[in-house]
Amino acid sequence: MTTVERPRIVGAGTDRVDGPLKVTGAAPYPNDVSLPGMAHAAVVRATIASGRITRLDTGTAESAPGVLAVLTHLNAPRLGSGPESLLRTPPPPLQDDRILSYGQYVAVVVADTPEQARAAARRVEVGYERAEPLLDLDDPRAERVADPWDSDASWGDVAAGLARADAVVDASYTTAENTNNPLGLFTTLAAWDGDALTVHDSTQWPVLVRATLARMFGVPEAGVRVLVPYVGGGFGAGLRVWPHVVLAAMAARRTRRPVRLELARPEMFTGIGHRPATAQRVRLGATRDGRLTAIEHESVSTLSIEGDNIEPCSSVSTTAYACPNVSTRDQQVRLNIPWTNSMRAPGEAQGNFALESAMDELSYMLGLDPLELRLRNYAEVHPRSGLPWSSKALRECYEVGADRFGWARRGAEPGSMREGDWLVGYGLAGVSYFWYQAPCRARATVRGDGTAYVRSAVTDIGTGTYTVMTQLSAELLGLEPGSVTFGLGDTGMPPGPQAGGSGLTAALGNAVHAACRALLRAFLDLAGADPASPLAGCGADDVTVTDGRIHRAGEPGRGESYTGILAAHGLEELSADGDSEPRRAEEAGMAPAGPFGARFVEVRVDPELGRLRVARVVSVIDGGLILNEKLARSQIIGGTVGGIGMAMFEETVTDPGTGRIANATLGDYLVPVNADVPDLDVTFVGVPDAYNPVGVKGVGEIGLVGMAAAIANAVFHATGRRIRSVPITIDDLL
Repeated sequence: MTTVERPRIVGAGTDRVDGPLKVTGAAPYPNDVSLPGMAHAAVVRATIASGRITRLDTGTAESAPGVLAVLTHLNAPRLGSGPESLLRTPPPPLQDDRILSYGQYVAVVVADTPEQARAAARRVEVGYERAEPLLDLDDPRAERVADPWDSDASWGDVAAGLARADAVVDASYTTAENTNNPLGLFTTLAAWDGDALTVHDSTQWPVLVRATLARMFGVPEAGVRVLVPYVGGGFGAGLRVWPHVVLAAMAARRTRRPVRLELARPEMFTGIGHRPATAQRVRLGATRDGRLTAIEHESVSTLSIEGDNIEPCSSVSTTAYACPNVSTRDQQVRLNIPWTNSMRAPGEAQGNFALESAMDELSYMLGLDPLELRLRNYAEVHPRSGLPWSSKALRECYEVGADRFGWARRGAEPGSMREGDWLVGYGLAGVSYFWYQAPCRARATVRGDGTAYVRSAVTDIGTGTYTVMTQLSAELLGLEPGSVTFGLGDTGMPPGPQAGGSGLTAALGNAVHAACRALLRAFLDLAGADPASPLAGCGADDVTVTDGRIHRAGEPGRGESYTGILAAHGLEELSADGDSEPRRAEEAGMAPAGPFGARFVEVRVDPELGRLRVARVVSVIDGGLILNEKLARSQIIGGTVGGIGMAMFEETVTDPGTGRIANATLGDYLVPVNADVPDLDVTFVGVPDAYNPVGVKGVGEIGLVGMAAAIANAVFHATGRRIRSVPITIDDLL
């Protein structure tokens, strides 16, 4: 029973199994759920960025029509802290009078209707003692956190490598704060029954929500159930348990009614995190023939006063190229801003922009084709450990991409290509995304009617988890996809990790593989109990499953069906669990590889008006075994659009005097629309990855990485103007 040999169902561009529910409006998102007697909550947010609350007048709000309760730090229950996790949960809200950022929750109003709750919330009066906020990355008063994740790296002698270089690039790059802005407004519906709590929530990590609420409210974790069959988008915003989730549970407990709290779009800008801004310095040294002698990459990123955020931007430079002398360092600066948080391709998106822009600058300094420079410094093995990669087809990505794009038609000199009044530029970037896999558990069941039910307490944030896991389960169990149901989004199922970091497909896929294999062994044990069974004495590696029938490999006539085995033993169903636990690189003898890729971009620049347009994008991705090429391509397309946004449009603007986000609506915060996105060419190359039994790598994040650098590099080729900050604006091009 193998996974990748001669796949029958895996790899096919199967339509989404949840597609009909979504297009007919029947998919139950958190803000679609309604319960009898449900009340509604609205938040009151701070209008200063730093200071203390000195006065709270809630009387007018409490007497407003339909109001059930107004909770503030003066009457809210004292809560415990959340559990330790990969991404720390913000402290419970309404616990003291301190204000640490503009938009922080200072009260929550509960009423019979959402309109009554919002109207009453506007009647809460708050007085403040203001303090001077820290809002600037360069503010000398701000606390600096050095090497926050113990990820700084150094080998060789960077100073000596730079000294002996024939060419040195020394440049600084900046990236703006971005806000995730999923289409679905984040919503939490909480209902208590004694000490038992049921929560419908817009989360990418239901198991963490369960553990956090249990700890904060001091109730047994087994009594907390979190439901999220559909999310409505996340892009990293749903990876933490945000204060509004806790407020919904707090309000429901106080009013003894189910309470729904739905954030408005401006509240999404301050309440669910954002991508931090960065300032980076990259120094590259190289010989005349383009061999790197040194890489030094330093990054400083924004951080909230009491938050944490794992975003090591400089780490991209430890694995991207073969180089004998490397140093990477990260710092964070604590400011009076809302929590920073993962946004698609955290760390890699910003770090790649700096590194790949610097590589482009080096290629022009040396008079080398930018593609040739990257190939001359190709890392055949992991640069630091020297271990072979578990898989790497980046060279093929470059070669296939250059051919599909027509890179050979590129004129070498900046400004040498035109089409009418437009300047034409070609740019590229090599990309990677770090390997990540968390422990996961899944359960597989085959029923007496021959159908299967496989499940795990994870989420599908729109990436297609329902579909690809249905395909994988069907492949492993020898069933048609229509005979398999995949369940997720319910903490009553076996525990699973977050949907994020491009790690869920491998973690969940490996757990599903283990569960299906354990289930097959359980069926063989049942059948083998009868010495007359044609399967007696068979192990899992001795058989094949076809159309719900287990038979000896190469002998289709010698076997039994699932239904026959269950019936013979008087069973209605049979289940088995499976776990996935990633191996250590030293034990595996290889360096675990995330996805790789190459991005080729053509831009047009109007030199008179400073207008910038992306004309073509070719992406070639090594994503290991692709479980569903249609959905994987969709992921790359979506990430590419996000990369265009990072490069050209998106910037969360904070007023420097007050800390208020000045563009907290989709009318003011620019995102790409259809007119900004050309046809996108996506190709997959590579082989199944050797680090896990399924052979997959995640592709959710890699689609965004490299777009900002490729666009900026194409702008330089078109205009001769080097842009070292994103988003690229009209002002930059005039």
